[in-house]
Amino acid sequence: MPAAEPCVRRAGDELAVFIRVQPRAKSNAVLEVRNGRLLVRTTAAPADGKANKAVIRLLAVYLDIAPSRIRLVRGKTQRNKELRISGPVDLPPAIAPDRAANGL
Repeated sequence: MPAAEPCVRRAGDELAVFIRVQPRAKSNAVLEVRNGRLLVRTTAAPADGKANKAVIRLLAVYLDIAPSRIRLVRGKTQRNKELRISGPVDLPPAIAPDRAANGL
Protein backbone atom coordinates (compact mmCIF):
# COMPACT_ATOMS: atom_id res chain seq x y z
CA MET A 1 0.00 0.00 0.00
CA PRO A 2 1.50 3.41 -0.95
CA ALA A 3 2.24 5.89 1.83
CA ALA A 4 -0.36 8.58 2.37
CA GLU A 5 0.53 12.12 1.37
CA PRO A 6 1.67 14.00 4.50
CA CYS A 7 -0.39 16.91 5.81
CA VAL A 8 2.71 18.53 7.35
CA ARG A 9 5.64 19.94 5.39
CA ARG A 10 8.69 22.04 6.19
CA ALA A 11 8.27 25.69 5.08
CA GLY A 12 11.51 27.49 5.88
CA ASP A 13 11.77 27.81 9.66
CA GLU A 14 8.13 26.85 10.11
CA LEU A 15 5.93 23.81 9.61
CA ALA A 16 3.06 24.09 7.15
CA VAL A 17 -0.03 22.12 8.17
CA PHE A 18 -2.72 21.54 5.56
CA ILE A 19 -6.20 20.98 6.95
CA ARG A 20 -9.79 20.49 5.84
CA VAL A 21 -12.37 22.00 8.19
CA GLN A 22 -15.92 20.89 8.82
CA PRO A 23 -17.65 23.81 10.58
CA ARG A 24 -20.89 23.47 12.57
CA ALA A 25 -20.10 19.86 13.47
CA LYS A 26 -21.68 18.11 16.45
CA SER A 27 -18.34 18.02 18.26
CA ASN A 28 -14.80 19.38 18.11
CA ALA A 29 -12.29 16.82 16.89
CA VAL A 30 -9.01 16.32 15.05
CA LEU A 31 -9.69 13.22 12.99
CA GLU A 32 -7.38 11.73 10.38
CA VAL A 33 -5.22 12.56 7.40
CA ARG A 34 -7.02 12.16 4.09
CA ASN A 35 -5.77 13.33 0.68
CA GLY A 36 -2.87 15.21 2.26
CA ARG A 37 -5.08 17.19 4.67
CA LEU A 38 -5.75 16.82 8.38
CA LEU A 39 -9.52 16.63 8.91
CA VAL A 40 -10.74 18.91 11.70
CA ARG A 41 -14.31 19.29 12.95
CA THR A 42 -15.45 22.31 14.91
CA THR A 43 -18.80 23.30 16.40
CA ALA A 44 -18.10 26.95 15.51
CA ALA A 45 -19.92 28.64 12.66
CA PRO A 46 -17.90 29.84 9.65
CA ALA A 47 -18.84 33.47 10.29
CA ASP A 48 -16.67 36.35 11.47
CA GLY A 49 -13.62 34.08 11.67
CA LYS A 50 -15.09 32.03 14.53
CA ALA A 51 -14.36 28.69 12.88
CA ASN A 52 -10.78 29.74 12.06
CA LYS A 53 -10.15 30.75 15.69
CA ALA A 54 -11.70 27.53 16.94
CA VAL A 55 -9.54 25.44 14.58
CA ILE A 56 -6.39 27.21 15.76
CA ARG A 57 -7.31 26.60 19.42
CA LEU A 58 -8.18 22.97 18.71
CA LEU A 59 -4.94 22.34 16.81
CA ALA A 60 -2.94 24.04 19.58
CA VAL A 61 -4.44 21.67 22.15
CA TYR A 62 -3.87 18.68 19.85
CA LEU A 63 -0.19 19.62 19.40
CA ASP A 64 0.26 20.86 22.98
CA ILE A 65 1.54 24.28 21.91
CA ALA A 66 0.42 27.88 22.42
CA PRO A 67 -2.22 29.11 19.94
CA SER A 68 -0.05 32.17 19.32
CA ARG A 69 2.47 29.91 17.52
CA ILE A 70 -0.12 29.04 14.86
CA ARG A 71 -1.17 31.41 12.09
CA LEU A 72 -3.52 31.06 9.16
CA VAL A 73 -1.75 31.80 5.87
CA ARG A 74 -4.21 30.52 3.27
CA GLY A 75 -7.91 29.66 3.11
CA LYS A 76 -9.49 32.25 5.40
CA THR A 77 -12.94 31.74 3.85
CA GLN A 78 -12.49 28.19 2.56
CA ARG A 79 -12.64 24.72 4.09
CA ASN A 80 -9.12 23.88 2.89
CA LYS A 81 -6.59 25.88 4.88
CA GLU A 82 -2.85 26.19 5.34
CA LEU A 83 -1.58 26.97 8.82
CA ARG A 84 2.00 27.70 9.81
CA ILE A 85 3.54 26.67 13.12
CA SER A 86 6.60 28.47 14.43
CA GLY A 87 9.18 26.90 16.71
CA PRO A 88 9.77 23.26 17.54
CA VAL A 89 6.85 20.88 17.92
CA ASP A 90 6.55 17.17 18.62
CA LEU A 91 4.12 15.88 16.02
CA PRO A 92 1.78 13.03 16.93
CA PRO A 93 2.57 9.84 14.98
CA ALA A 94 -0.79 10.10 13.17
CA ILE A 95 0.34 13.24 11.31
CA ALA A 96 4.13 13.08 11.47
CA PRO A 97 5.67 12.57 8.03
CA ASP A 98 8.62 10.28 7.62
CA ARG A 99 11.30 12.54 9.12
CA ALA A 100 14.15 11.00 7.14
CA ALA A 101 12.39 11.40 3.80
CA ASN A 102 11.23 14.97 4.41
CA GLY A 103 14.16 16.35 6.39
CA LEU A 104 12.01 17.34 9.39
